[in-house]
Amino acid sequence: MNKKAPEQQFEVELRALEVRLDDLVGVVDTLKEENHSLRQRQDALTAERSQLLQKNEQVRARVESMINRLKAMEQG
Repeated sequence: MNKKAPEQQFEVELRALEVRLDDLVGVVDTLKEENHSLRQRQDALTAERSQLLQKNEQVRARVESMINRLKAMEQG
């Protein structure tokens, strides 16, 4: 039997494993970038939601104030 055959097979398998590992590293890098982007988007949406809630509260207070003034005018 040829002794090189097992060594060559080992080299082929090792190269295949290296290729798979490189592919996995690429996937991990892509997922890290996507995760970072999603976190930034989540932060932006959270800030926007907070601003909208604050504006909503301001509008609610103004409407309540107008209603109270209208009631006072009715009674006065």
